Amino acid sequence: MSSSPYHYYVVNKPYNMVSQFVSPHNVKLLSDLDFDFPENTHAVGRLDNHSEGLLILTTNKKVTRLLFQSLIPHKRTYLVQVKNKVSQENVAHLREGVFIKIEGGIQYKTPPCEVHLIEDPERIYSYNNGIKNESPSSWLLITLKEGKYHQVRKMVASIRHRCKRLIRISIEDLTLDDLAPGSIKEYEEAEFFSLLH
Repeated sequence: MSSSPYHYYVVNKPYNMVSQFVSPHNVKLLSDLDFDFPENTHAVGRLDNHSEGLLILTTNKKVTRLLFQSLIPHKRTYLVQVKNKVSQENVAHLREGVFIKIEGGIQYKTPPCEVHLIEDPERIYSYNNGIKNESPSSWLLITLKEGKYHQVRKMVASIRHRCKRLIRISIEDLTLDDLAPGSIKEYEEAEFFSLLH
């Protein structure tokens, strides 16, 4: 596709698929997608099997270091459905930072982040994954500059709401746009790095 020896893809990872090409477990894999990825393609960062949305795949091993081990934080935005109605007071708590338990059982206060209550989630993401839209529920748009293990799920749990659906819709300016679940888009190297800043 370009003069670069590397390949860069965005996948809309479907619900109930792991972010791996191989696994000893009987689970849906990235290799089940209808696409012939080149050798040495790997996922950058992970989405657990119950999370959906934007997943970067590449053959360039430097991307993981640049994106997730860099001193410069990168924004990731998630559309989150939670059980029951979220109050404006709890939205403010999430924005200011909440305590979650991280590796080693340590209590960690999340840094301030962007949180918005969303009335029309279909405007942002229109694909249903088969989860029943139980009422009552709320949708939040959460933008973080870090990614502790299960951080978003733990954050909404800290305000006593259960996460029902978690969709990553962007990393910096790299977005899902209208990419359907299970679909793949390849990027030129220059555009890929430009969108990721």
